[in-house]
Amino acid sequence: MGKTTIQEKSWIMYDWANSAYSITIMTAILPIYYKITSSQAGLELNISTAYWAYANTIATLIISIMAPLLGTLGDYKGNKKRLFLSFWGVGVVFTAMLSIVTISRWHILVLFYILSMIGFAGANIFYDAFLVDVTSKNRMDKISVVGFAFGYIGSTIPFTLSILIIAFHSKIGILEITSYKIAFVITAIWWGVFSVPLIKNVKQVFYIDIEPNPIKMSVKRLLNTIVHIKENRHIFMFLAAYFFYIDGVSTIIKMAAAYGIDIGLGTGDLLAILLVTQIAAFPFALLYGKLSEIYSSKRMIHVAIYIYIFICIFAYQIDSASEYWVLALLVASSQGGIQALSRSYFGKIIPEKKSNEFFGFYNVFGKFASIMGPLIFGMISQITGKSQNAVFGIVALFITGGVILAKLPAEK
Repeated sequence: MGKTTIQEKSWIMYDWANSAYSITIMTAILPIYYKITSSQAGLELNISTAYWAYANTIATLIISIMAPLLGTLGDYKGNKKRLFLSFWGVGVVFTAMLSIVTISRWHILVLFYILSMIGFAGANIFYDAFLVDVTSKNRMDKISVVGFAFGYIGSTIPFTLSILIIAFHSKIGILEITSYKIAFVITAIWWGVFSVPLIKNVKQVFYIDIEPNPIKMSVKRLLNTIVHIKENRHIFMFLAAYFFYIDGVSTIIKMAAAYGIDIGLGTGDLLAILLVTQIAAFPFALLYGKLSEIYSSKRMIHVAIYIYIFICIFAYQIDSASEYWVLALLVASSQGGIQALSRSYFGKIIPEKKSNEFFGFYNVFGKFASIMGPLIFGMISQITGKSQNAVFGIVALFITGGVILAKLPAEK
């Protein structure tokens, strides 16, 4: 496959950097901290879980509305890096600012989370689009998968440090609440520092020359792409499939901690399970990359969908830490693989010079999907009074995505 270039390594390093946000802020420590603050405010478990789901819905709705135009603007020469830096800065700053929120202000905590998530998701539009600039089509699966794999390993370092500080807060003379706040600062620093290689070494190779009235022209190009959707039928069919199955994946990521607490898991057990999940995901992500070379990206995405359907069915009946361990390891087996191969499959079927525009659509479909999943989860939890019932809504998302994907050819 050839030697990994400095541009490829620098791109991979950003997965190492921002995955700390994914596990600490989106999945584990912040959701647990939120449950503590909301509980002290008197919110019932299923209601606070529903509110957390709605917060994710609001954040993804905002970035989804912005993503198509952002992606189109990013296709202009030099804009990809500028827009990336803008959203990256917002994400890092508001992640750090989570640490200044007092425990009684759970609603302010939610607001800062929404802003940090907008920064995280917005930066990812341009990070994903940089894939076509740093590598060739025949290396995209490998580089994308390695990025996710190293992201899992990289995220475990600040996450482990944060867990240790929380676990031994009394021994080091700080309050438990303070230990959570330190974890937010650690995450922001990690994300910021390890983003430097991408900022320094990755350049926009494919671009459109700057035109007068770039916003007006960007809207025009965006509408032209939509109007000529039949010319890109295979791209938009994939996006339709992606819309449904990635919704299921992102909902499981965002709701895992809240779900674990609702079924009675202790904080210590939950953090340990999530840490091991991150470590276990590393070899499985690489395995998906190897198998995609033999069986194609599309087929391996289907394998991951089948596994996720089983995960949802299994999740309905769990009521112990041991069963949650099994559930978490099943998620680890496919989470990185399905995300990485979706990104690289898409990168191989889009026009290179319009990579930002199409990755804008990619993120729109992914983010709008992320609105629906948590919303379904929150509504079913709130209406039925039991979070476990929500998994059946998630199963339907995976089945729908898998059916649409089956109609597409394997990538060339």
